[in-house]
Amino acid sequence: MTQTELRPQTGLAAPAEIQRYQRKVGSILYIAVNTRPDIAFAASRLARFLVNPGQEHQDAADRVIQYLSHTRHRALRFGGPGGLTVASDASFADNTLDRKSSQAYTIRLFDGLIGWRASKQNTVTTSTTEAELLALAQAAKESLYVSRLLKELTVQMDDPTIRIDCDNTQTINLVTAEIATLKTKLRHVDIHNHWLRQEVQRGRIQVNYTKSTDMIADGLTKALPAGKWSRFLYQLGLEDIQERQQQSRKQEGIEAKLQKTEDCLGNAGSTGTY
Repeated sequence: MTQTELRPQTGLAAPAEIQRYQRKVGSILYIAVNTRPDIAFAASRLARFLVNPGQEHQDAADRVIQYLSHTRHRALRFGGPGGLTVASDASFADNTLDRKSSQAYTIRLFDGLIGWRASKQNTVTTSTTEAELLALAQAAKESLYVSRLLKELTVQMDDPTIRIDCDNTQTINLVTAEIATLKTKLRHVDIHNHWLRQEVQRGRIQVNYTKSTDMIADGLTKALPAGKWSRFLYQLGLEDIQERQQQSRKQEGIEAKLQKTEDCLGNAGSTGTY
């Protein structure tokens, strides 16, 4: 997707065009949810225009499909050190139509990405700190669910504490400092703040500062420029496995030929002919 924000069209789309767009976005969403976190932000934006898409939206969906076709050999890497690590991020008031903020989180287990989400917040926040708090609360709730699920599956973790990366120091201070006051008129934001402080004090979660350049969830809240895209894919653990697939096919072909040769020799030996 381009860095230009998609906006609603002024006219009305034909039913056939609406259906065509919905099929495209449905396919994109399926892939974004299951195997390709790199298009999560694009899928979230495209899904906002399902009722009345214009040509601009059709073209944007086509570009995402083209990108997926060109990068079809990319796959998530799993396996490595580390336990359950989470990252949360928010882009304050980036939706110009309603001034709601975008939010996202990623969840890693043993250095492999197992969960992610990019979405728009349900309420208008009045500061970056409020937007980051809501994003952090969403990430914490999801990670606590995953932690309980792993416990039920008897997955052994070296440290049960969930580490959440955040790139906003004011948000971190609000949930970790002994005495911290959030000045907000939004009751639900204040409730999320108190709940996060409670979970930190209980030792269930630990919120750490991470620079925005190292924030893996940053690319799920905004359209990144081309210069930052390769690093973003590396952070997600999306690797090009085309060469590995080709080597695997060659190996399978060699093994099949060897097996065929052994079968021929075996049959010749059983009949007594050489």
